[in-house]
Amino acid sequence: MALGAVQIAVLALGALSIGLSAWSMRRDVPLSWDWAVPAPVTRAGPPVFETVLDHEPETGIAHSPAIILNERGMSVLWFAGSQEAQADVDVVGVDIGTDGTVSPVTPRLTSAALADVFEPRQLVVTLGNTIQRDGAEDKLYTTAVSVGGWAMASVAEVAMGPDGPRHARKLNLSPLLNRSFLVKSPMVGYADGRYALPAYFEMGSTYGALVRLDGQGRVRDMRRMAGPMKAIQPMIVPLDSSRAVAFLRNFDSGSRHLLISRTDDGGRTWDTVRETDMPNPSAPVAALGIGEGAILMAVNDDAGDGGILNLVLSEDGGETWRHLRTLEKGGGDARYPMMRALRDGRIALVYSVRGKKGIRAHVFNLAWALGA
Repeated sequence: MALGAVQIAVLALGALSIGLSAWSMRRDVPLSWDWAVPAPVTRAGPPVFETVLDHEPETGIAHSPAIILNERGMSVLWFAGSQEAQADVDVVGVDIGTDGTVSPVTPRLTSAALADVFEPRQLVVTLGNTIQRDGAEDKLYTTAVSVGGWAMASVAEVAMGPDGPRHARKLNLSPLLNRSFLVKSPMVGYADGRYALPAYFEMGSTYGALVRLDGQGRVRDMRRMAGPMKAIQPMIVPLDSSRAVAFLRNFDSGSRHLLISRTDDGGRTWDTVRETDMPNPSAPVAALGIGEGAILMAVNDDAGDGGILNLVLSEDGGETWRHLRTLEKGGGDARYPMMRALRDGRIALVYSVRGKKGIRAHVFNLAWALGA
């Protein structure tokens, strides 16, 4: 049967699109697979520790805080509403100056505002974990749901303005309607100045992923961290230019140990996810490389009590650990930590408390953490 003019035009446009995509990919600068190893965190100076935020909403939840670094200090963002994954959930936050001053809690990203700036436009019914897009000023990655629950979520890149979001687009991460990917942990850098996004797939066979991006934020590559367990929420720590370790949460409700995967080639390949000796009640961790293969970690390391949160140290790339400080002694959930090095050499740590009904933030230095 002869093709009509419309069908020929559609085929021609499709062929042109494929050709332009191939041409664009050939013009792209090849990816570097050498990690950008962060500078060692200073151990000098007297011990410093301060709780800079202890927020409890009047009603509803406050959960999954993120640290957004900026020249003025940092912002702490979290999602809040009546219950998790409900239509009234928005991303709110505070600004914390280098002098410790804290702004009032204000809305930062709402479902309605995000839907208005999406290209192409789409419905947003709820919001979830949100992190900073490193390497790009005033941009975030947020977990957005248009239909169903978290297993149908997408990752959206959001450009923020002074009054809220200016523009948003979904990352192209999955052929399955581009859904079921989420974010939780901070990005990791490469030596060429680009960044990679730790993400995870939550539908069916769950797995962690390292998403490689170019300078414009386009997805260039994705490598899996997979195994027989339900591995999600990877926290990636580079050890040197080629080696890194990823700590993952076991999403299996019967889980009793933290998971781990390693790479020796800059993230091209990851070994099979396996259990560690670290007890864990199916909860994500926050970790920070502090130099010479040492890792500082905030972890729920009691498999039977998600309210116990400890600060621990590994000096051999995550093989063995020793206890440093008890941050929360139990009696109520203290989960979803995030930890980042501040520009002045101190360390910020945030996490949810009171069973997703509060946010706590500390600022300290390594001298305090190590008990110096």
